[in-house]
Amino acid sequence: MPAPAKSVLPVVLLGCGGVGRYLLRHIVSCRPLHANQGVAIRVVGVADSSSLLVADDVHSSGLDDALLTHLCAAKSAGSPLSSLLGQGHCQLFQNPEARSKVIDAATTLGRTTGLVLVDCSATYDTVNLLKDAVDHGCCVVLANKKPLTGAYEDFQKLVSNFRQIRFESTVGAGLPVIASVTRIIASGDPVSRVVGSLSGTLGYVMSELEDGKRFSEVVKTAKSLGYTEPDPRDDLGGMDVARKALILARLLGQQISMDNINVESLYPSELGPDAVSTEDFLESGLVQLDRSMEERAKAASSRGNVLRYVCEIGSAGCQVGLKEVPKDSALGRLRGSDNVVEIYSRCYESSPLVIQGAGAGNDTTAAGVLADVIDLQDLFQRTA
Repeated sequence: MPAPAKSVLPVVLLGCGGVGRYLLRHIVSCRPLHANQGVAIRVVGVADSSSLLVADDVHSSGLDDALLTHLCAAKSAGSPLSSLLGQGHCQLFQNPEARSKVIDAATTLGRTTGLVLVDCSATYDTVNLLKDAVDHGCCVVLANKKPLTGAYEDFQKLVSNFRQIRFESTVGAGLPVIASVTRIIASGDPVSRVVGSLSGTLGYVMSELEDGKRFSEVVKTAKSLGYTEPDPRDDLGGMDVARKALILARLLGQQISMDNINVESLYPSELGPDAVSTEDFLESGLVQLDRSMEERAKAASSRGNVLRYVCEIGSAGCQVGLKEVPKDSALGRLRGSDNVVEIYSRCYESSPLVIQGAGAGNDTTAAGVLADVIDLQDLFQRTA
């Protein structure tokens, strides 16, 4: 009996930080599962911020699993991609030549076998590369939020052919938030409002405040648990939540930019990165916020509510910041670092669709990216 046909998906990965490395590990470990599903992912190139490692022949072969495993170990140890040249049949290109080589791969594969360009970086610098790839017929999968949160024209360009792009992991990591919103819209049921707690860090901080703990101590604990960025102000400023909110707002048809979003920072400008070092902020800045946060939490509690840091997208626009919510609501019951999203529409007006679960972490995010890649398989030719 002949072997069943399978879809071969050539992939170029941009960014081999935490999410990118987990993605490569998932691809390698899921080979048997994907083979049973009739799918083969062929990683033909991996790029970091300075160079590109690419297979000798992107048409017929990829970087083998042993090399990908070595790559993950090398990058985890801080070694450059060039250290892998002796590990297999591959070539290395340094920037700016690396960018042109990605475009070469997009040109040769995009209109023949197809190519998936996966962006797991954390920079705006990939947006032109992604747009060029789309022009060459490539598919795009994003964990990187920034290409979708810059100029509205870039967002339009990237999502203009919705069949070829997936960006589930830009909002809520592996949670099916984007898929749920687009499914409701496609059914002809207009989404009127989306409310969500989309920061695992701030979700944890708010739920701990509810227990009467001091804001400064909770933030330091969150940092020690690895929930925050190295500088917690990157979380406390709310910009990461604002980017997720902007993606959702644009998905709902709002032609807005970051300047149109009201973002409440949990620290004043005089304690910002331009004025105070990270060390001083942690040692003496945070405690200055304890009293005001305690008062707000107590005021909410007196009304039977709790504080949550949320984004709210509706007809009145988009807001991001602290909000009192009923203690017995989905947002009010949120504990720890989970994300929760409430989607309201005609069919879900009195009882919203609620999506809740782990919304952060390299492993979870990478799993969401891999699911997006697999979701594109029907666009690729099947081979014996």
